[in-house]
Amino acid sequence: MGRRRQVIDVPGVAHGTMPIPMGVRIGQLVFSSGIHGLDPQTQRIPEDPARQVALAFQHMRTIVENAGGSTDDIGMVIFNLAADEYRPLVHAEWVAMFPHDDDRPARNTHIMPLGMGMIIHILMTAVIE
Repeated sequence: MGRRRQVIDVPGVAHGTMPIPMGVRIGQLVFSSGIHGLDPQTQRIPEDPARQVALAFQHMRTIVENAGGSTDDIGMVIFNLAADEYRPLVHAEWVAMFPHDDDRPARNTHIMPLGMGMIIHILMTAVIE
């Protein structure tokens, strides 16, 4: 019997040495772990907030694509931000990824302390037909 859970990786991005996959697919559902703006080339969180946000969105895209879908399959995104001042950066990437007002995922944003220099942390759920 095959495994029910398919682990989804993002090349060069991980949760350090913790045994946590970047995402999993079970049937049609894709769930991300915490997606952060780690630079896969340097293995560091960039100091530039705009770069962190862009990388986090890029990793979210990679997770859903590596699961066999596209950003059209994303149904819910939860943003955890270190401060409210980063919302405009998220909005810019959001509109770039989901340009149509009538075709965007549900979304929620929480402001909370994030460790390790992170200003953004994303949780995503997608449904792939």
